[in-house]
Amino acid sequence: MAAESTANAVWEGDLAHGGGRVAPASGAFDEQEVTWASRTSRSAGKTSPEELIAAAHAACYAMAFSHTLAEGGHTPEHVAVSATATFETEGGPRITTMALTVRGRVPGIEDSAFQEAANAAKDGCPVSGALKGNVDITVDATLES
Repeated sequence: MAAESTANAVWEGDLAHGGGRVAPASGAFDEQEVTWASRTSRSAGKTSPEELIAAAHAACYAMAFSHTLAEGGHTPEHVAVSATATFETEGGPRITTMALTVRGRVPGIEDSAFQEAANAAKDGCPVSGALKGNVDITVDATLES
């Protein structure tokens, strides 16, 4: 089975002073404004490609982690993931790191098994796979009681 996802973007003006808009074809969220400033210094209510990748990674990882836990016999009650993409311009613009912070409530699991599942989920997440080899991905996982 293959699934396709589409998003559309437009840009007007030069990089430093122009601006654009991006929206998913699904209509799942409203069109969002993007600017160079939102990538490098201030968001001012606008998004950036890096923020959108971080959102995609957080959602994907949460799904992969929940699946990994359940496959191991530990269905989670709650999983919360924050993803932070670091965008650097020195040496050419690029995403250098993605830091995943996960907190979860999982009845009956030991912390060591929780940590193992957290790291395995990083490898099982398709967005992690897309970034692998290009972006340093870290996971900080905390088991809540």
